[in-house]
Amino acid sequence: MAARPTWQGHLRLSLVTCPVALYTATAPGGDVRFNLLHPKTHNRIRMVPTDPDLGPVERADLVKGYEIEKDRYVVITPEEIESVRLESTRVIDIERFVDADDIDRLYWDNPYFLVPDGKLAIDAYTVIREAMAGANKIALGRVVMHTRERLLAIEPRDNGLIAYSLRSRDEVRDPAELFDDIPDKKPDPQMVAIAQKIIEQQEGPFDPSEFNDRYEDALRALIKQKGKGAGRKVTVEEPENTNVVDLMEALRKSLGERAGAKAPARKAAPAKKKPAARKKA
Repeated sequence: MAARPTWQGHLRLSLVTCPVALYTATAPGGDVRFNLLHPKTHNRIRMVPTDPDLGPVERADLVKGYEIEKDRYVVITPEEIESVRLESTRVIDIERFVDADDIDRLYWDNPYFLVPDGKLAIDAYTVIREAMAGANKIALGRVVMHTRERLLAIEPRDNGLIAYSLRSRDEVRDPAELFDDIPDKKPDPQMVAIAQKIIEQQEGPFDPSEFNDRYEDALRALIKQKGKGAGRKVTVEEPENTNVVDLMEALRKSLGERAGAKAPARKAAPAKKKPAARKKA
């Protein structure tokens, strides 16, 4: 099945405009999802909207409201919501170019593929992409998705463009709220040096195929066994919960174990023959 675009509109760089579409770059299809069933009938349970006074009600008859005080709501109609929609609903207007390092990692959110929407858009699209690649900058633009205006960070990749939605300032908590309680204490330099050696031993390239969700794998194995009528419980190996008493000793032991694991096995050298004793004249 062909992927459906999350958003369709235009990408605009000054006077250059082209039709584009946004596609989600991630797929949640691998997640194990459960349905609520009745324990006796195994029928799937339907969630019925219920009013405390009137009982079950039709979902189509419901309206949207915002709680301004405890148990006090302001009702907003679809027409009123539509009246405040912005022009950026159908246009990604590039407003600024910044260095990638200027954007704190806390603000990066969901990735999207930003692609030309139709053959007529390719010429203008490639011009914008090549200009951005030459500038070596991140483009910032605004878009409205799911009734919310989002800031997008756009960068070229291969033959296309990648767009990341950025969290707003109100969505990112101040690290000082939690980090300020950590005492400003300098650790033992010798311990830090050993820890750095351990880090060097564990250096390597990032390969996403080496990382999988062991909990999800165990759930799938359990479901597969249950489907076959097997009753054996599937468990996931958990790391030992050890209480480190001597931090320096634990660091040295970790360094030694990893060094031993990496060191190739050496063959024992043949024993040297003792020289024959000389006879006295």
